[in-house]
Amino acid sequence: MKYLKQFFIIILISFMGELLKELLPFPVPASIYGMLIMFISLCTGVIKTGQVDKASGFLIEVMPVMFIPAAAGLLDSWGTLKPVLVPVAVITVVSTIVVMLVSGHVTQFVTRHGKAFNEEKGS
Repeated sequence: MKYLKQFFIIILISFMGELLKELLPFPVPASIYGMLIMFISLCTGVIKTGQVDKASGFLIEVMPVMFIPAAAGLLDSWGTLKPVLVPVAVITVVSTIVVMLVSGHVTQFVTRHGKAFNEEKGS
């Protein structure tokens, strides 16, 4: 019964995201609205983590299985993808490296300036 209640909360928030998508004129996916609603609800304490932890843990565990249909769809589209495979692979590798470098530098910047800020504040 606990899982059912937790799944109901998650589905209700997902439904609220779908409603927002239909009501608002912005090109934002319903899942993003749902995640924002869940995030705000958790941050404000409207929903406690204990109210959704078991169901969300289960959903995270089965998430890789959800990618199987997408991968099968890619195999069906092999004829369309084959001519652009090399450019897409290069773009993917380069963009991944750029994101890793930028993330590392930003993290180092924040860490160093955070320590300096805390030292100034503490003295």
